[in-house]
Amino acid sequence: MSSIAGYFKYAERGSSVRQEVIAGATTFAAMAYIIAVNPAIMSQAGMDRGELVIATALAAIFGSVLMGLSANLPLAVAPAMGSNVIFTFVIVKQMGVPWQGALAMVCFTGFVFLALSLSKIREKVAKDVPEVLKIGIQAGVGTLIVFIGLRGAGFVVANPSTYIAMGKLDSPAMLLTLFGLLLTPVLVVRKIPGALIISIAALTIIGFFIPGAPGKMVTATPASIFAWPKFPASTFMAADFGWLFSHFIIALPLLFYFVCAEFFSTLGTLIGCTGAANLRRPDGSIPNATAAFATDAAASIVGPLLGTSVVTAYIESVTGVQAGGRTGLTSLTVAALFVVSLFLWPIFVIVPPQATAPALVLVGVLMMQGLARIDFSDLMNAIPIVMTLLVTVLTNNLINGMALGTFSYILLTMAAGRTRDITGVVWGLGVVFCAFFYVTTKLM
Repeated sequence: MSSIAGYFKYAERGSSVRQEVIAGATTFAAMAYIIAVNPAIMSQAGMDRGELVIATALAAIFGSVLMGLSANLPLAVAPAMGSNVIFTFVIVKQMGVPWQGALAMVCFTGFVFLALSLSKIREKVAKDVPEVLKIGIQAGVGTLIVFIGLRGAGFVVANPSTYIAMGKLDSPAMLLTLFGLLLTPVLVVRKIPGALIISIAALTIIGFFIPGAPGKMVTATPASIFAWPKFPASTFMAADFGWLFSHFIIALPLLFYFVCAEFFSTLGTLIGCTGAANLRRPDGSIPNATAAFATDAAASIVGPLLGTSVVTAYIESVTGVQAGGRTGLTSLTVAALFVVSLFLWPIFVIVPPQATAPALVLVGVLMMQGLARIDFSDLMNAIPIVMTLLVTVLTNNLINGMALGTFSYILLTMAAGRTRDITGVVWGLGVVFCAFFYVTTKLM
């Protein structure tokens, strides 16, 4: 025990083993929804849902153990919400990229992020991407997540007159989704520990008694509750780097998205969690920040090799910090609980979209919180963000939103006589989008 105390320094940080274990359990409860939601989303790309449950848990175990041992920070790591949506609905379903090529794309960005993490380039990138574009992209992804969640659950349906409409209220499955959309925010506002996973579990159980497709219930009966982990044989080492390098121009905007999403998500989580835990140094710097960034990068290399999308530090880790987590022991506890989940995979594969939709809506809303930091009375801020957000959701395509947001930012900044304020990163991004549209137009 003395060696553990010396390595993790929990006493110096005002914690104890018991407190760290409780904190880890709290964090796991807050983020365990990813075991059900990530496979539900990524399986729509043509991947095996049962294997995705295992790949999700293994990626979380690897990332959380590495975070705990290398960075000694109370941060849990798992496949990222947002990136899994872009992986499935933008890259695979819209662009027609094989999921093996999409996995290679994610793995490649992991190597890029690792290089950024071990150098000072990451600070330059963080500085040179304008706040309005960061917030616009994040809010656009959040809006897209909300729309996809509602559409998948049948709450939003196609309509020949208005293009989209609300589903029929005489549908029991639709009413179950509506109930979840009302229940889940109440649990979150009441600060119920593990609100999202409680909501998913409750709606899944109710689904056993709600009729869905003809002759079936919304929730299918599992073959068993416990089972040995199902090795992700079809997704393990399936990344197709040949496709990536033969379609590199097409992949560039998406590579940029994944790198930025990974980079700024991790940065925001680090700042938020270390601040809440009072772990920052007197000069404001974050202890072991390089190790934390490198952990995310390494996990984003290993994750797609297992069969899942970008892996990142979870902002839900702040719930564990609030419960007293101060060291990597919190992360190791989270990893241990993900190990337990490996034996419960038959339960996670039966979770219906009606049960995950409310959680997706809440996650999407949380991704829009950055909008509060923007002065919308200044059109130089408002237009790029609104263009990114609305074009993303109305065209159901993140690349369109990112491109229009970037183009409008460049043009408005030039019109205001502030061309010198446009950084090389933004100019480069504009060129990438022009090249992307040119190549995709020629191919279609």
